[in-house]
Amino acid sequence: MDYNKLKELWKMDEDMSFKGWDFSYLDNRWEEELIPWDYKNIVENYLKNTYTLLDMGTGGGEFLLSLKHPYKKTSVTEKWESNVKVCNERLAPLGIDVNQVYDDKKLPVKDNSFDIVINRHESYEEKEVKRILKPNGIFITQQVGGKNNESMSKRLIKDFKPQFSNINLDNVVIELEENSFDIIYQNEYFPYLRFYDVGAIVYFAKIIEWEFPNFSVDNCFDELCKLNDELKTKSYIESLEHRFIVVCKNIKK
Repeated sequence: MDYNKLKELWKMDEDMSFKGWDFSYLDNRWEEELIPWDYKNIVENYLKNTYTLLDMGTGGGEFLLSLKHPYKKTSVTEKWESNVKVCNERLAPLGIDVNQVYDDKKLPVKDNSFDIVINRHESYEEKEVKRILKPNGIFITQQVGGKNNESMSKRLIKDFKPQFSNINLDNVVIELEENSFDIIYQNEYFPYLRFYDVGAIVYFAKIIEWEFPNFSVDNCFDELCKLNDELKTKSYIESLEHRFIVVCKNIKK
């Protein structure tokens, strides 16, 4: 096998642009196991048309728009500069309030602003979420746990050291309860993630840089070649993800 040719192909995957939080470039090149809950269904069970809604870390607003919530009652926060640009182009013209965030401890939002705050895979500060929620407001967060893709990170990154092992359901529930949130629902799961070609892994690892520090085709070429050899005897390379979800109510004293 001509690994120089493969390296050229992998570098093409590495250089592909990424916009919003859209992984459609990997369609038919990977498979993600379904988790045992439906985030959208859970959100819709608590969301009413009269509610003021904040979507934290909205990305490009793809999921938010699927909820079809009244735009004038909808706000978003986003950190990534490229995604903020997408939000200003896509969401702001609809009347959705777009807020760029620089610090989780200082959200550009007034006290008691929202009936419901949703958060999928975005960092947050419990006290800030509590501040911006109305009394008895609902906070729904689905998070990526600290074990996410750890097995793949260890295969790709030399001397990889996990940095987020403390991020798990038990610890998050404790922190929320300590901040006077009443837990309504909780769940945790470790779904598989299967890649059908090494280029798909390259594209993924380049984007998820916090899980694959200093990743590049050049830095990890030997490891990528080993994964490619593995695909000669099996149809996929598997990693394990880590997901958990909490629904809670803001009990303000």
